[in-house]
This record gives sequence, structure tokens and C-alpha cells, in this order.
Amino acid sequence: MKKKLILDEKAIDRALSRIAHEILEKNKGAEGLVLLGIPTRGYHVASRLASVIDSIEKGKTPYGAIDATLYRDDIGMKETKPLRKTDIPIPIDGRVVVMVDDVLFTGRTIRAAMNALMDFGRPNCIQLAVLVDRGHRELPIRADYVGKNVPTSLKEEIKVYLSEVDGVNEVVSITAEEKQ
Repeated sequence: MKKKLILDEKAIDRALSRIAHEILEKNKGAEGLVLLGIPTRGYHVASRLASVIDSIEKGKTPYGAIDATLYRDDIGMKETKPLRKTDIPIPIDGRVVVMVDDVLFTGRTIRAAMNALMDFGRPNCIQLAVLVDRGHRELPIRADYVGKNVPTSLKEEIKVYLSEVDGVNEVVSITAEEKQ
């Protein structure tokens, strides 16, 4: 199987627009929301979502980043990733925090990010928005907002490329044979 395009730039934009509308509908507007992306690409997805929400609500939605590196349960089991910046722009106590990531897979990164978040306060509610949900959960974690569900095999990898990091906007599926 060759590299397969899952979402092109326009499809990513449509997915983010739909997610933004769903967030606003579920929360009856943007009041009290804060979006926190999981670095690296989750932060940029959060930034884009905040921009879409702002264009709909004519406001300024706070967004930032939450690094879960030190809260992972696989520290020491594989190569350690460098720490990334945690940037929470406002106090989260009593707010609705929408955690944002590019791909939801096992659920372990989200669990770690929720543990990290609790060190900064007690939100009223934590919701999860992901651009792609590929299944294969190891923990009971479910996204509230999904751009695209992509059933995958464990031999596939979903790669999200964003212009802010990679110079291109697309989501692709790559088989294990092509990753070499």
C-alpha cells in the first residue's frame, strides 16, 4: 500500500470549521472556553481552532499549550522527547478546557496531558478535540470533537503535516513498509 492522502488542506479547514461550530454549540458560545494544544501539532491545531471560533463569535478565544512529557507512563521505556513549552494564558479554574491534539491513538498522551493540567488548577470541564481519531485505544478515552475518524491497522501510521511546522497542510496514512 502506498502513502495515502487522508485530508488535504481544504478538508483540514472544513474539519476545523465543523469542530469549532460543534464546540460553540455544545458550550453555548465561547464564554469561559480555553483551548490547550498538546505540542507540537496540537498547539497549531488549537491556534487554528481559536481563530475559527473568533471569526464566528467576534471575540478572542484564549489558547495555549500543555506539555505532557513529564507525565507520560512510558518515560524510560523509549527515547525521551525534549520538554516543550507549557503556556496556559489564563487561569483554568472553573473554565471549560478544550484539549486539542492532532491524532488520537492509544489515549496515553491525553491521559498524561490531563494529569499535567491538574497541576495548574481545577477546570469545570475538560473536553477533547482531535483532527484525526485512528482508534486502537489502550485507555478509556474518547474525543468529544473529531475532524475525521480513520480506521487503521497497527502497521499504519497517521502523519499530520501543518504549514506552521512542515510547510504543507495534509494528513496521510503511511504503511510500515514505507516508513523505512
